[in-house]
Amino acid sequence: MTQDVKINRGLKGVYFERSAVSDIDGAKGELTYRGYSIHDLATQSTFEEVCYLLINGELPDSAQLADFDGKLKQGRHLPPAIRDIIAACKDGHPMDVLRTAVSALAAMDPESQKVSEKAFVENGIRLVSQVPMIIAAHEAIRNGRDPVAPDMDLSHAANWLWMLKGEKPSEDAARLADVDFILHAEHGSNASSFAARVTIGTETNLHGGIVTALSTLAGPAHGGAAEDVMKMVHEIGKPENAAEYVKAKRAAREAVTGFGHRVYRKEDPRARHMRDGVKRLGEEMGAPEWYEILQAVVEAMKPYSRHGLNVNVDFYSGVIYQLHGIPMDLYVPIFAIGRMPGWIIQCLEQQRGNILIRPLTLYNGPEPRAYTPIKDR
Repeated sequence: MTQDVKINRGLKGVYFERSAVSDIDGAKGELTYRGYSIHDLATQSTFEEVCYLLINGELPDSAQLADFDGKLKQGRHLPPAIRDIIAACKDGHPMDVLRTAVSALAAMDPESQKVSEKAFVENGIRLVSQVPMIIAAHEAIRNGRDPVAPDMDLSHAANWLWMLKGEKPSEDAARLADVDFILHAEHGSNASSFAARVTIGTETNLHGGIVTALSTLAGPAHGGAAEDVMKMVHEIGKPENAAEYVKAKRAAREAVTGFGHRVYRKEDPRARHMRDGVKRLGEEMGAPEWYEILQAVVEAMKPYSRHGLNVNVDFYSGVIYQLHGIPMDLYVPIFAIGRMPGWIIQCLEQQRGNILIRPLTLYNGPEPRAYTPIKDR
């Protein structure tokens, strides 16, 4: 079968649906959530506010935010059986454990099987709270410790650091984690969000869509950049080695991790907020050298910015996690904590105007031919 058909591999440049959630202008390097600049949200909002905004379409007033925050805090619990499941697969990669636990939650919670819009929202809010609990519980269990109970007086981001490390974070550290989640909360039809929409298109429940999103995020081409940046920083070792490292990479026609983006031609607008945070946290933790190495790489990469090789948000995220002493295999699960509200609203949008997502492939195999019985082959 031959047709004069244009193939858009990876669906690049193809619009498959309308969305009222995030707007990305790659040429200008701009990003908005529901019409609000990412810069305003990162500097003036909290993750809880951004969750509300993404799911409900408008920023909350004080009463609405208090109610929403209360629901998030009510969701800070895991069935005992989930801890047993985490313990049973504690030696697995954290993303595999997280995906397994979320799938198990669907089997244990009768509410998860409801597919009304109201149920999607309620299940989504609960999952926003449960995902960081699963990650923190796994980190404790695999290291022979009891999971830390949530602190209902702490914000979402501060409570996450408390459950992970067992110590109350400083105000600056908690705020930086909060900003990190805001910056990762939503980003259009990325691979994991699109995969979730494909799943919801089959009229399954929200947990099914989130499991699909987690499976997709686990791939290194999507969620692994922060971990790769940290490996690069360790390889470079000192700021004065950065220029030679970049030169060698470019000579070998190899990518420098943390530069370039499928969408942005200018600097990723989220990166500046992580950059400032790395500098402050590094000074607070007595380890300014990580920031200095990153900036040396940025300086060495300046000649290539005209080719669209600019810093992306993940360039700085990994160092923030490193400064907290967080293992590298938790970097992608942390990405998932922030992306939860984005996945939820993408699933909701798909459900509201649902159509089964079923693209075509252009056949280029053998022409029709006669069948040969096995005795004659």
